[in-house]
Amino acid sequence: MSRTTLMLRLVRAEFYKLRTTSTWWIFTLATLVSTTVMLIVDCVNANSLLKPFDQYVALEAHGHGGRPIPAEFLAHMRSEWELGHSAVTQATTIYTAGQLIGVLLACLLGIVLITSEFHQQTATTTFLLTPHRDRVVAGKLGTAVGMAFLSWLLSTIISVTTGAIFLHHLGYGTQLGNAGVLRAIALNLAAYAIWAVFGIGFGALIRSQLGATVSATVLYLIGATAAASVFELIYTYLIPKSWILAAQVVVPAVASTVMISPTKTFDQSPPQWVGAAILIGYGILAGVIGTQILRRRDIA
Repeated sequence: MSRTTLMLRLVRAEFYKLRTTSTWWIFTLATLVSTTVMLIVDCVNANSLLKPFDQYVALEAHGHGGRPIPAEFLAHMRSEWELGHSAVTQATTIYTAGQLIGVLLACLLGIVLITSEFHQQTATTTFLLTPHRDRVVAGKLGTAVGMAFLSWLLSTIISVTTGAIFLHHLGYGTQLGNAGVLRAIALNLAAYAIWAVFGIGFGALIRSQLGATVSATVLYLIGATAAASVFELIYTYLIPKSWILAAQVVVPAVASTVMISPTKTFDQSPPQWVGAAILIGYGILAGVIGTQILRRRDIA
């Protein structure tokens, strides 16, 4: 039997495991709900951010009881508006609305694919039937990436269809002819795939399914916020250099956002390729570490 045939059988076996459990529909439902919620939020934000700046200021002033807006805060508002007011930026945000939770779900699915073997006590049988553990891991990696692709596809179809109608209704066109928008959609797929691989590595590192899923969720959800706070403190009290603030891109959650954004996501945000390179590096590192751990781990 050729290696390619064996790999295809391993991937099919993993997909069969998913189809015969509740895992597939739980993740599908979570993808649908999270994409819908984030799409609504992004469309509401776009409706405000795409207004001329004067209207944007009037809207904010109304929210503050009609009181005059302080000059410093007004300057901050203008800075934010200049970052996010373009139709291209908002189209990118809307068309990749599912990423915030979607990549986390891809990561969690990767974790489940690995940890379920130990949680269900099937690891011994799996590795006895396929003694070459590298192939087992490769099969799970292929399955995780395949599921990530399907999740991205479902989320993208919902976001692009709804977003295109919304932007066209506002009079800004779909922006689907813009290279930056198309690149962001494609890079969003890369983010899903890389986070799925990251989940495989994380699941190999932490054998407990509950421990791995909770740890990954907490690290992802607070990662970007914690990074911004930590690097801001370092900048303020230790090293007042702008590159310190830019360095928060080393956090995976921040790198994902930077990678798909055609404009700066924060004032010191590095170019897209930096976020892509960092995220790819994490994916490769997670895959290698996960494989090495499973090759050496006693599963008896």
